[in-house]
Amino acid sequence: MRGLRFYLPYATFVLVGLAIVYTTTDVLPYVLASWPAAVAMVFGSFIGGASAEGGGAIAFPVFTLIFKIAPASARNFSFAIQSVGMVSASLMIIGRGIPIEKRAIFYPAIGAVFGLLIGTYGVVPLLNPTMTKLFFVSLWMSFGIGLWRANRNASRIVRKGLPPVLTQRDVFNLIGIGVLGGIVTSIFGNGICMVTFCLLTLWYGIDERIATPTSVVLMSVITVCGFFLHAVVIQDFGPIEYHTWLAAAPVVVFFSPLGAFTISFWKRLSIARLLYTIITVQLIGAFYVLGFTFENLMFSAVVIILGTWLMIKIDRSSNLPEQAP
Repeated sequence: MRGLRFYLPYATFVLVGLAIVYTTTDVLPYVLASWPAAVAMVFGSFIGGASAEGGGAIAFPVFTLIFKIAPASARNFSFAIQSVGMVSASLMIIGRGIPIEKRAIFYPAIGAVFGLLIGTYGVVPLLNPTMTKLFFVSLWMSFGIGLWRANRNASRIVRKGLPPVLTQRDVFNLIGIGVLGGIVTSIFGNGICMVTFCLLTLWYGIDERIATPTSVVLMSVITVCGFFLHAVVIQDFGPIEYHTWLAAAPVVVFFSPLGAFTISFWKRLSIARLLYTIITVQLIGAFYVLGFTFENLMFSAVVIILGTWLMIKIDRSSNLPEQAP
């Protein structure tokens, strides 16, 4: 039970709060009608707790591509539902003492707050819905290709954490990747986790078993910031997001920490293969729904090529010096 000491109070608070809302307001018919969201998040929240993808990485494509919900609403839902699911998973990770790299949470979080604001007010208004959906799955595919290339290299160095003493360049890298991840997250409600995961595994050679829970905890911090930004500051959190959030919250409060618990027993390459599978299914599903048009294929190809090139540039995992134990 000691490993649940942080998670159980939070889960109890969430479930009691939901019960009060269900019984004292008129939302229950709308919540029951939103049952597909709850079903989708059974898988989405488990993956969110078990991988560097985050629950929003499943919610965003499912809601935009299958449920035909506008990207802005899907993004807001991702922020809201991860504020329950990813926080639950993070409390499970911390409570059970699963290894994380705390400095890879602190510094990227600083940059991500600025990136979130830059993306929300300067980037999101420039994007159209179809390109947003394709950009999401294509960018994730480039991340997957980068990680796959690194793991094919038998000489890849795998470390247990960042260097004992961070240089100014290390701090700049971590804050800078946070800014980039914050911008991506402002578009999809998810992204800082995967972007940081790639920096940790490819640039610093950190073991996926440490980079994954680290990215989950980092995402939980940023998703709460994003939820606050849209629900309180911008106030564009609409009834679709609200009702689907109320429907899916009881699911994710259990399945996200279950994913975090399960993944702690997996081997490093098994985690990577899970990511490859999810990313590939997302890309194929997007083209199936949006159509294999020339414009869509070219846009996706450009994003994948540029993203893969960036992954190759930051991949130095086979050239790292051995780190002292």
